[in-house]
Amino acid sequence: MKWAAAAAALTEFSQAFLPRLGAALDEAVKEFPLIWIQHSACSGCSVSVINTIHPSIKNVILDQILPGRQLWLRYHSTLMAASGGMSTAAALGTARDYKGKFILIVEGAIPTKDEGIYGTLGEEGGKHIRMLDWMKRLGPEAMAVLAVGTCAAYGGISAAEPNPSGCQGVGQVLRTHNIATPVVNIPGCPCHPDWFIGTVARILLYGLPQPKELDEHGRLKAYFGKSVHNRCVLRDCMDDGQFATQFGEVGCMLEIGCKGPFTYADCPIRQWNSGVSWCINANAPCMGCTEPGFPDAHSPLYQRR
Repeated sequence: MKWAAAAAALTEFSQAFLPRLGAALDEAVKEFPLIWIQHSACSGCSVSVINTIHPSIKNVILDQILPGRQLWLRYHSTLMAASGGMSTAAALGTARDYKGKFILIVEGAIPTKDEGIYGTLGEEGGKHIRMLDWMKRLGPEAMAVLAVGTCAAYGGISAAEPNPSGCQGVGQVLRTHNIATPVVNIPGCPCHPDWFIGTVARILLYGLPQPKELDEHGRLKAYFGKSVHNRCVLRDCMDDGQFATQFGEVGCMLEIGCKGPFTYADCPIRQWNSGVSWCINANAPCMGCTEPGFPDAHSPLYQRR
């Protein structure tokens, strides 16, 4: 009888308390809505981030990326099932319902010429919504803007000459329209998945980066604080005066176009494809894809600058 009474009491406790405990735990989880919009891009940065391994993209968008912190991907035209008006409504509804609490992620440059008519994303009231209008509507309402990839950060390939659509980077567009929302640039062509996941995790843990944590180009110093040349596996070759003059030769690749001395990123120690390799290990010079001005300022790519 004592065991039966104890079991009954335990069952009663479980039924009464555990649902309330679960609800309390759910309320304790802080969700961060994400709106990821793309334009004037190749979707390479999305592909790169989707291929993240540790954590996997499933863990990133479905699980708590950190204890008590969970990302809530509300809009991403490549990943979401909805399309047309339903998808547009999801983005606009998120901005309305979570004003000042959502993170706006932008991939690709913003067309600005002729009031941005050369780039649209979705419709509203039967009219196309220009990408420039998305920025002017969502930018002021966001908690922060993450510019993913060099096109979003600085214009990149989309803004290369002759740039007929007047593409600009996110920060430049926001400044032009006096939008003061903080912008964190995560450049790269494409952006490394670790740079994106790490930046998001940093914001979830500690809030928006302080000015001292960012360099002059709005990048986290943790990833872009030292030059590629500084940690290059061929650094000793340069110090010894050993330079390659054609592909396949052993030596520093400065003479065949390496932009490592003025490119800031941790590629030499992080590497790509889950740490398998990177440009120099593949016997190709660094092209400086994380820097403002890429690619025009770095051309010709295979000649010494």
